[in-house]
Amino acid sequence: MTIDITDDAVTAVVNSSAVGVRGRLWRLHPSDVREIAITASAEILRLEAIRVAAVDTLTLNPDEQVLCYRGTGQWLANHTMLQISTGRRIATLGKALRSFPEIEDQFDSGDLTFEHAALIVAFCESPPKTMPDAALPYCRDTLLAAASGTEATTVKLRYAISVLEHMFESDDIPPSEDTDRNELRISPTLNGRVSVRGDFDGVTGEMLLSALSSLSMPTPAKDGTPDKRPAATRNADAMAELIRRYLDNAATGIDGGQRPHLNVHINAKDLAYHRECASTAGDSTGRTTTTDPSDRDDLDTLDLGMPDLDKQDLDVGHMPWMGPLSVGRTRMIACDCMLGAVLLDENGAPLDVTPLKRLVTAAQRTALIARDKGCAFPGCDCVPAWTDAHHIKHWAKGGPTIMDNLVLLCRTHHTLMHRKPGFTGQWEIRMGTDHLPWFIPPPGIDPDRKPRRSTTRI
Repeated sequence: MTIDITDDAVTAVVNSSAVGVRGRLWRLHPSDVREIAITASAEILRLEAIRVAAVDTLTLNPDEQVLCYRGTGQWLANHTMLQISTGRRIATLGKALRSFPEIEDQFDSGDLTFEHAALIVAFCESPPKTMPDAALPYCRDTLLAAASGTEATTVKLRYAISVLEHMFESDDIPPSEDTDRNELRISPTLNGRVSVRGDFDGVTGEMLLSALSSLSMPTPAKDGTPDKRPAATRNADAMAELIRRYLDNAATGIDGGQRPHLNVHINAKDLAYHRECASTAGDSTGRTTTTDPSDRDDLDTLDLGMPDLDKQDLDVGHMPWMGPLSVGRTRMIACDCMLGAVLLDENGAPLDVTPLKRLVTAAQRTALIARDKGCAFPGCDCVPAWTDAHHIKHWAKGGPTIMDNLVLLCRTHHTLMHRKPGFTGQWEIRMGTDHLPWFIPPPGIDPDRKPRRSTTRI
């Protein structure tokens, strides 16, 4: 049995105690519960902004209680259930926002998360050395646009940062690629166990996640019972198996072995450019034009607005697990790698390979990963290693195994398109004129059935 709920009732649930809330929610219609979840999320963003502002005000005007602690962040941690590091991050962001009122306004309005505000502030506080001061407002607005709205993701924002860093390319090493920051702490505990804590650059993280991927996937029992291990346990088991396999099969000290298990995608023309030529780009006639804003006489006419992040041509490498990688680091990796090529059409969509087979070939899967970068369903961030190749028009109904009839879907969304009760056939997938998959939602989600694309990975 369900009951109707009004907007006032939604507010009442959000503002009331969480004690017993599950029982109250079970009496409501799912659409009402969805509204409550969205309203609560917006309320969390509002309260987060208030907390940052309050902590920064105490930093500027502390009383005797706050002065007893080594900073306002530590005071906050000692009076809440936050960790000291989290309290300090809150205090640091509050202080930084004083210098960037535009970022502060968007954060206070609830259209910018704490994490995204911290990323944008970090870029603005330490911009690329070759970026002129006059370009900072354009870059700031670009990043704010990338971080705005319900479709904003950390990967999308990091792509925008990577694009801007490449536009003003310098010799500075991005934090995500600085191997000098890498650390791994392994400490035996008093009860005979081992505690592991690490912080790695993006390339090392990509290799680690790739190595653990197949070993950490849920494995049903022989009787079909689902794997009940939580993700953390599966990761720990995968690490143990990885170490065991290395000790069983390692052949250390031998030169000339293959550099394995790191996949990076990048446009061939970007890979081909030498670093000293990175500030020029050729058009179809062979002419070159500068992309270094410091060489422009009129910065007011410089278009540094939001990059078209739906396009593949970003001058940035991409790793399936860790996301964007600078061109410089990608070129360094390409000096010693197994280099493969995927042929693209004028829209950046991979061309067909071996279409007359039911099963997707290795070459086609490589092309699908280059195009979709993971599950293509809107809003899904599942990595390529955990996806299936889905025939848009089923093979049994005459659907060919060609790129325009294939799309990568995670197991959840693959099941949604095939067998999930009440959903089969309601979501439609259509290949656009750009040779990219578009998803048509059912009328219950969008009465206008406006086509959508995944923007999670750009």
